[in-house]
Amino acid sequence: MNFSQLRTKAGWLLVPLAAIALIAIYFLYPHENPEAVPDASFDLIEAEPPQQTEPPKQLEEIPEQLMVDVKGQVASPGVFKLPIGSRMQDAIQAAGGFLPTADDRAINMAMKVQDEMSVYVPEVGEEAALSGNSPTLAGETLVNLNTATEEELMTLPGIGPSKAAAIITHRTDKGSFLKVEDLKEVSGIGDKTFEKLAELIKVN
Repeated sequence: MNFSQLRTKAGWLLVPLAAIALIAIYFLYPHENPEAVPDASFDLIEAEPPQQTEPPKQLEEIPEQLMVDVKGQVASPGVFKLPIGSRMQDAIQAAGGFLPTADDRAINMAMKVQDEMSVYVPEVGEEAALSGNSPTLAGETLVNLNTATEEELMTLPGIGPSKAAAIITHRTDKGSFLKVEDLKEVSGIGDKTFEKLAELIKVN
């Protein structure tokens, strides 16, 4: 056997040896699988979206009302529901209006009515207190000039917000009223106005 034949034979022997070596390396040093990385994007897609809570239902607005007791010389005396901010004329209209015998001059139609107010409409010539902020009858509602609030003073005939404020300012600046006639010292209150109030007011 010459040298070239020997080299060719040796080359063929190297091929199976190399294959055996590769197989041995594969089994002796197995390839480790890379750690599985969670598919964050897939998880986000599969995750259920947070449930949206329904907005709270708005409470129905309840219209504000006040209760007024109207009695005396009106067509339909009784207790009536009126909107907040109503005036005395609204209360009288709710009661059916004045009777022909009513002394309508005794009622301040522009005065704002208050909740639980009792309004008494007198007959012409009747000596009585005309209206009040508390549920009392006519003869029990003399207004004390020294302690009455602005709202209480406004229950008197002919006394609106400006005159009521003037009365309170007068007693604050000059002291308590000593007699009912002192009311005429208040700016805006003359003899005619005082005559309407004389039997409806008191001092103590």
